[in-house]
Amino acid sequence: MSRVGKAAITVPAGVDVAIKEDQISVKGTGGSLSLAQNALVKVSNTAGKLSFEPVNESREANAMSGTMRQLVNNMVVGVTKGFEKKLSLVGVGYKAAAQGAKLNLNVGYSHPVNKDMPAGITVATPTPTEVLIKGADRQRVGQVAAEIRAIRPPEPYKGKGIRYADEKITIKETKKK
Repeated sequence: MSRVGKAAITVPAGVDVAIKEDQISVKGTGGSLSLAQNALVKVSNTAGKLSFEPVNESREANAMSGTMRQLVNNMVVGVTKGFEKKLSLVGVGYKAAAQGAKLNLNVGYSHPVNKDMPAGITVATPTPTEVLIKGADRQRVGQVAAEIRAIRPPEPYKGKGIRYADEKITIKETKKK
C-alpha cells in the first residue's frame, strides 16, 4: 500500500468533513472545498480520523489512495490555515498594486497589465515589488501565482521579471568578442 495513503488525517476542531458516494466536502473557517470521490479508494471517518484504503490490490488503487489522502489533507489545511505564495518583481520601474480583486502590474510593457483574481483568492501588495497571493485551495493559489509569473518571467541575463520569492535564477554570461 502507498506509504502516504497509510497515514490517517486528524480532523481539527471546527472542521466538518462530509463523505458522500460521489464527493468529499470539507468546511471550515477558511471556506468550503469539495473533491470528487474516486471509485478505487474507500474513505472512512472514525472518531475524527480520516483513513484511505484501496478497494483492491491493483497498482492504480494503491497510487490513488495516497493521492486522495494528500488532496484531502490539503483541503483540511486550506480551510484551517490557508495557503500563500509570494512573488517578487525585479527590474527598474517594475511595480504592482492590488485594488480589491484586481492586480495592476507595471512590468516594462507599454501598457499596465490588469489581472482579475478568481473567487476564493485574495491578493495583497505589502510593498510595490512584492505580491502575496492567499487562498484555501492549494492548486488554485499555485495556478494564479504561475499565471502572474508568466506575464513577465525572469530573463536569464539580468534576472529581470516576476519570480517566486524563493526562486533562484541562474544568470548566463553574455557573449564575448
